[in-house]
Amino acid sequence: MSKFFQFGEKIEGYNIPVLNEREVRASAGILFFFTFLSFMFIVFKQDFTWIKNVITIFLIDFSIRVFINPKYSPTLIIGRWIVRKQTPEYVGAAQKKFAWYIGFGMALTMFVLMVMMNTYSAISGIICLICMIFLFFEANFGICLGCIFYKWFYKEKAQYCPGEICEIKEGHLIQRTSWVHFLIVLIFAAIITLIAIYGYPFFKEVPHALFG
Repeated sequence: MSKFFQFGEKIEGYNIPVLNEREVRASAGILFFFTFLSFMFIVFKQDFTWIKNVITIFLIDFSIRVFINPKYSPTLIIGRWIVRKQTPEYVGAAQKKFAWYIGFGMALTMFVLMVMMNTYSAISGIICLICMIFLFFEANFGICLGCIFYKWFYKEKAQYCPGEICEIKEGHLIQRTSWVHFLIVLIFAAIITLIAIYGYPFFKEVPHALFG
């Protein structure tokens, strides 16, 4: 029973419970996809059915993560299967649990406001946007924004952070950026802006069937 209700796995060579960051990122990607898709239904069709389903699933999934065991979270199970052939990247479970408590709090608030009370407001919109930002950063960059707040509330240093970001060190040569690189990014942004402005008359034309 004690193994059923636990948070993190005890892996040889690690002095604290850990989680596999790869399956966590895969799970975040799954949740982000459906949350973003639901958001698009609201924006373009004013249809709140999808988001209510996603919020309910989100709440159930995070309840299992933080109150029972991440091993039995449905989206983490799917993520675990997707990355099953990749070498695990172990990260500390403590900071993940703290981050997931934040996710659970947002999901619970959204569930009360949108599912139970059947309302929408700037509050639910902001929470939804914050949630998508958290999921996007986790899935795409491997950055756990919720974990960053961990050190604000706990004195002990977080261990085994993704990409070893908990350790103070100088980046490798391949990781360094200079003013030249940022100048390239600015030029690229300017090009995108020009394309959006001057290419609009051409891009707005409705495509015709290739085999018509």
